[in-house]
Amino acid sequence: MPPFPPGQRRSRRAWVVAAVAVLAVALLAGAAHWWLGRSDSNSPLAGRPRVTDSAAGLSYGVPEGWKVNDGKDLIQAFTSSIATSAPDAAKGREGKGGAVVLAGRGGPVAESALRQRTESAARSNAEFFYPDNKSTLEESGATKVSGRAAYTVVLSVRGETGTAGRIRFTLVTLSSDRSAFLLGVTESPEPSGSREVDAVLASAAVR
Repeated sequence: MPPFPPGQRRSRRAWVVAAVAVLAVALLAGAAHWWLGRSDSNSPLAGRPRVTDSAAGLSYGVPEGWKVNDGKDLIQAFTSSIATSAPDAAKGREGKGGAVVLAGRGGPVAESALRQRTESAARSNAEFFYPDNKSTLEESGATKVSGRAAYTVVLSVRGETGTAGRIRFTLVTLSSDRSAFLLGVTESPEPSGSREVDAVLASAAVR
């Protein structure tokens, strides 16, 4: 799972724009297998289409207006993704920004290490997507995903130039030798974008 390898850090806008504009799915181990279904009545996004990512071992809901990725240019840290449309950001201009949720898989994580690993991964992603900006811990707490031990961390990010963003990262223990994660990146300071990212991560289920 992220943190990303040294030397791969790029500008915040370059990666957020790439994730939002390209709408890609990484090809891992030959293929990243995912398909669309429907959220059940107990999901925060009940009735909405649902991505089932068999490579990560997770499924998650797709809010109205979001697009499911169908490309091949996402870096190999991720196995599937959905994003909002953000015309200004996609053209490299300052605007209202956008949001993206990315799924991925990782190695074993002991339940006792969930907090440390999740907070570390969230901060590494904040540095990757928002280099040279300051991140502030807003939320850090244990949770459950389909009965499995999990942990969620939320960071707010603000730069000297007034740029604002938000990272929400949930790490899930799937088995003794496997974990998975969902990463939400919100470029817009508007609360609606963060609420939708929160709803996607809250809709996560083990598959």
